[in-house]
Amino acid sequence: MSKLTHFNEQGRAKMVDVSDKSETFRTAIAKSSIIVNELIHAQISEGSNKKGDVFAVAQVAAIMAAKQTSTIIPMCHPLPLTGIDVHFEWNIDAPTSHYEVSIKAEVKTKGLTGVEMEALTAASVAALTIYDMCKAAGKEMVIGPTYLQRKTGGKNGNFERIDS
Repeated sequence: MSKLTHFNEQGRAKMVDVSDKSETFRTAIAKSSIIVNELIHAQISEGSNKKGDVFAVAQVAAIMAAKQTSTIIPMCHPLPLTGIDVHFEWNIDAPTSHYEVSIKAEVKTKGLTGVEMEALTAASVAALTIYDMCKAAGKEMVIGPTYLQRKTGGKNGNFERIDS
């Protein structure tokens, strides 16, 4: 059994010491999604949402969230992020009126620890921002799943989620 790294000798939470780690190039891609109704799809696609350009605001919110991850996730290290990119893509199943926005957030750094939490936070906040901007047109939106798709770099090496 491996030793839990986020607890001190007294069994209390601590931030892991990464002082001895090597600085490496690290990336993480996280994905999320939000299912919306036909009206919300039309508002986003036509740019007619009363709060403005939904994807533009969600993109900025995701970037801001990635940069602030260590302030809201207690054991995350503050990292010098070198790149953040967010993409939105519609997945539409016309016969079922199923409108889903797929969200992909990619975060990069050259640092001592990985950026998985920053990517996950960015994807999550993008979905939450879409919800916030569109809730007047329907509150039945569903967010998720949210997950790590890929990560590179670091002592533990690379990870790639295999979708079934």
